[in-house]
Order: sequence, then structure tokens, then C-alpha cells
Amino acid sequence: MLERFAQADGVWEGLLAFVDYLFVGGPWVMLPLVAAGVLLWFALGYRWALLRRGSRKNVRVLIRRALEGRANPPNGIVDEAIARGIAVVRAPRPHLRRFLDEAFADYQRDLKRWTTLINVLVGVAPLLGLLGTVMGMIETFNSLGDMTFYSQTGGIASGIATALFTTQLGLVVAVPGVIAKALLDRRQFQIENDLASIKDILLSGGSEQPA
Repeated sequence: MLERFAQADGVWEGLLAFVDYLFVGGPWVMLPLVAAGVLLWFALGYRWALLRRGSRKNVRVLIRRALEGRANPPNGIVDEAIARGIAVVRAPRPHLRRFLDEAFADYQRDLKRWTTLINVLVGVAPLLGLLGTVMGMIETFNSLGDMTFYSQTGGIASGIATALFTTQLGLVVAVPGVIAKALLDRRQFQIENDLASIKDILLSGGSEQPA
């Protein structure tokens, strides 16, 4: 029981420290930065879960195994695309490339989902931090002009704190987001290449049943 109370006190103290951190940096900038960070990592997590390739084997190997009936249940975009592409190619029809493009259109759309929002948030976060920096410097210079070294708002110390804390939080939101975005963009590029390879292999006769 005492351990639970101690844990609750620790959580409460951490929450109070976070609230103080927000107010020291200025809530008009810090709260939008926190909201941008939460939304950014939600979008990154969604894309991370969405961009599942499936099996790590070569596309040509996966197609051959699917034709031989030895494929595992689809567990990613590439696995599902192979199954769908083989089903399309086995149905005799003209303009096969167009039907394959239509069959893969959903995957192309899913690969780009949330990219615009992530790009915007990664670019906005440091700008919000810069806005807080400007606001803090304005407060600092106003304090210097009025000689209010010990005003109720904190004067010079408050202005410098606002400038530093908002810049810090803006970078904390933006820098990891840029790194995670680069990793996801690389994974998206690889999956797009795999989808293009699947279509080329199927159109070149890779869908023929093995002897």
C-alpha cells in the first residue's frame, strides 16, 4: 500500500513539474508544441504500423512460392500485393498493366498516408520554438528598457527562460521526428520498388504455373 502511495506521489510530482515547465516557457507556445508532438508521434506510429513489408525474402522468390502454393499467410503490403497481383494476372484480360495498376492503387495510397501531416508538423515545431524565442527576447529587452529586474513576471530571467524552454521543446519535437520520418520514407521507397518489381515480374511471365 505504501509503495502505491509513493508511486502516486511520484506521478503527481512529475505532472506538477511538467505543468511548471509549460508555464515557465509560456503556455501560448508550449501547449501548441506539446499538441504538435503528440499528433506527430501518433502519425509516425500509424505509418510505422502501416508500412509492413511482410516477408523479407526477395520478391521473385515470394512470387514463385505463391505460385507453388507454399506461401505463408499475407502479413504485409508486399505479401498482399503478390496474392492480389497473381489473382489479377490469372484472369485473362487485355491491358493487364492497367488492371495491375488499379489493383495496387490502394497500396500506393496507403504508403503516402499521413506524410503531409508529418512534413507539416516537423516543419512547424522548430518555428513555434523560434516564436517562443522571439517572445522571450522581447520580454527580456522590455525588462532591460524598464529596468524591471525583479518584476512580478520575472523580468529578464523570465524572458530568457521563455526563449530557452520553447527552443528546447521545439527541437525535442522536431529532431526525433525528422529521424523517424527519414526511416519511414526509406521503408516507403523500398516497398514502392517492391510493388513495381511485382508488376514487372508478373507482366513478363512470372505468373506462369510451375511445371
